[in-house]
Amino acid sequence: MSEDHVYLTLAEGHEDDARWAYGTGFEDPLHGVDTTVPEGVDASELAASCVALADDALVSAQRLAEWITRAPELEEEVALANIGLDLLGQARLLYSRAGQADGTGRDEDAYAYFRDADDFRNVRLAELPNGDFAFSIVRLLVLSSWRLAHFERLVSHPDPVLAAVAAKGVKELAYHRQYAAEWAVRLGDGTEESHRRMRKAIEQIAPYIGELFTAYDVRAEVVAVLRQVTEEAGLPMPAYRPSAGCGRDGEHTEHLAPLLAELQSVARAHPEATW
Repeated sequence: MSEDHVYLTLAEGHEDDARWAYGTGFEDPLHGVDTTVPEGVDASELAASCVALADDALVSAQRLAEWITRAPELEEEVALANIGLDLLGQARLLYSRAGQADGTGRDEDAYAYFRDADDFRNVRLAELPNGDFAFSIVRLLVLSSWRLAHFERLVSHPDPVLAAVAAKGVKELAYHRQYAAEWAVRLGDGTEESHRRMRKAIEQIAPYIGELFTAYDVRAEVVAVLRQVTEEAGLPMPAYRPSAGCGRDGEHTEHLAPLLAELQSVARAHPEATW
C-alpha cells in the first residue's frame, strides 16, 4: 500500500488527473494483445475467474446505478454513475475473455442477461440493497479496496488479456477507493448523525467482509486501508469474521434474484433485439 493517505484529495500527489469514467474511454486496453490462452494456463480456471470478477463488477454497477436521481447531490450522482460505468466496462471485458477461454464463444450479453441468480458467482456484499448513502460508501470502500488489491496482483497474470484488463482497472479502482475513503472520513468525522449512520453501516457490512478473504489472499492490504480510513474518521474497524456462506459457490442472499430480474428484463423480453 502506498505511504500516501488514501483519503487525501485526488488533486494531491496524482500525476494522472483523469478521474471520470475510465470504463467509457476510447482507448482499447486489449489493442495488440494476443488472445490465445497461453500454455500452462488452465482455460477453465481462467474462464471461471473472469466470470466471478465480472459478476462482482456487474452487480456492483447495477446497485450504483440505483443512486441516479437519488444521490444527496448532483455531483455525487455523477460520481457514482461514472464509478458504475467503470465497473461495467470491466465486466464487459472479463465476460468476453471468459467466452474466449472456455471455448463457448459466449459474448458479454449471454453472461449478463441469460443466467439465473444461482449461476452468478459475485460476492454477496455486492448484491445487498443500497440502504442509505453511508451504507453505500462503506460498501464501496470495502469492495474497491479489495478489488484493487487483487487487480494489482493480476497485472502480472500469465494470461495477457486478464493482465491487460487488470492494468486498466487498477487506475479506475484507485479512484473508486479514493472517492469512498474521502466520503468515509467526511461522514465519520462530520455531524453526530452522519457518524451514527457510518457506525451502523460498518456493523451491517461486517458480516460479509470475511467472504472476501476466502476468495483471494489480500487480507493484509485491505485491512491496512480500512484501518487507516476508520482511524482518521474516528470510526471502529469492522469486526469481520469467517463467512457462513460464499457467493463464489453460488450461495446468495434473497436480494440478488430481484436485482437480476430488473437488469435482465428487457433482454429476456426481446432476446433477438438489436439497437
